Amino acid sequence: MADKELIKRTKEIKIRLTEEEHQALLNRCTKASLATWMRETCLGEKQTKQSKVIEVDPKLLRQLAGIGNNLNQIARLVNQHSKQDSVLDRIAIITALSSIERELQRLNDDHKNT
Repeated sequence: MADKELIKRTKEIKIRLTEEEHQALLNRCTKASLATWMRETCLGEKQTKQSKVIEVDPKLLRQLAGIGNNLNQIARLVNQHSKQDSVLDRIAIITALSSIERELQRLNDDHKNT
């Protein structure tokens, strides 16, 4: 069969259901779309997996981007000075990484609570 994305479906099937029957179908539906689920169930047609786009709070994305930037800066400094680092430099790096870890944990906890 041709690529599933290129198939144009032009035929409709209409059925009448009671509210209970409709709800029973929705409860059994394991897909986002009842039509997709019915085609798979009745025709044995398997859909290609579609990735779901997850909405993310822009504020959370900015915070994560900032944390990623901090990690990149630390990694760059560690790579540049790894052989000549003093104990104090290593303590500063560990402190910065611990701070980032705490911030990530806080963001994770905040995200779970929303």
